[in-house]
Amino acid sequence: MQSKVEVKKVTDPADLEIVFAIRRKVFVEEQDCPPELEWEFEDESTHFLGTFNDTPAGAARWRQTEKGYKLERFAVLKEFRGFGVGKVLVRTVLDNLPPDVQYIYLNAQLTAIGLYEKFGFVKEGPQFEEAGIQHFKMVLKSSKLNFYMANGRET
Repeated sequence: MQSKVEVKKVTDPADLEIVFAIRRKVFVEEQDCPPELEWEFEDESTHFLGTFNDTPAGAARWRQTEKGYKLERFAVLKEFRGFGVGKVLVRTVLDNLPPDVQYIYLNAQLTAIGLYEKFGFVKEGPQFEEAGIQHFKMVLKSSKLNFYMANGRET
């Protein structure tokens, strides 16, 4: 049987609870992130749920900030890592951004930098700590952004 990874934008409260449960498991339980830092900007964010063979496996979101569009809270449950869930989450979140987007950025945990680099994100600035975890700010560079937006949004 072929493995199937799907990601959908969610607004239904039941689906949002699944998204939040995945984030709680990955960030609060596994990575020991303080819960009060994990739950912010939920109402102004656009949320996504990733599934692997119809089983909830990952979550992500984007939100508009004063700088541009920030991709956040990419989380894949441990048992589903290595199956492409993260890649489909990133692609789907990018595909969902408004067509007039000018600036896309994120704060990447060190272990996820390689994934984001595959989509054209580039580290910017010094390494920093957020919620007790080392990160780099990463920005989708304009040449890659322009190519991506002009060519069907596929990487």
